[in-house]
Amino acid sequence: MNNISKIIIPLFVLLIILYGFFKKVNVYDTFLEGAKEGLIMVFHITPTIVAMVFAINIFLESNFLEGALSFLRPIFTLINIPMNILPMAILRPISGSASLAIMNDIFNLFGPDSFIGRLASTLQGCTDTTIYVLALYFGSIKVTKTRYALPVGLFADLMGIIAAFIVTFIFFG
Repeated sequence: MNNISKIIIPLFVLLIILYGFFKKVNVYDTFLEGAKEGLIMVFHITPTIVAMVFAINIFLESNFLEGALSFLRPIFTLINIPMNILPMAILRPISGSASLAIMNDIFNLFGPDSFIGRLASTLQGCTDTTIYVLALYFGSIKVTKTRYALPVGLFADLMGIIAAFIVTFIFFG
């Protein structure tokens, strides 16, 4: 199986070249046009990515999240939800890498097979990086009026967070 995986990509590239040859397409020029468009797209996307990363790092380093969540501790203790998961639940729609870092910290502190580790894994799979995706894609094509994309995306993330809590409590609680 390992040898097959080593030759699949070269065979796929060869298949594309042969297909282009039989369709009488100049594969090299088409490849160069695609590479040029890709570089132009990277040029347009880079400022958006840099701004998002900068804003997320400022937010994380300010420790605002821990202070803002401290008043929720009695409520979440009452319903048996670990407080360590809340920063991940809040940051997941904003940044995938930040939520992965929090999940890694949870794994190091409690273990991946603990309840909170399983909750973090389920939460990671039930939600998306909505704000990041909207900023990246809408920013790259200069869309300024997102209409319902942000509220619907955040609502879907909220439903994913709730589903992650419910599913984890049902199966592992």
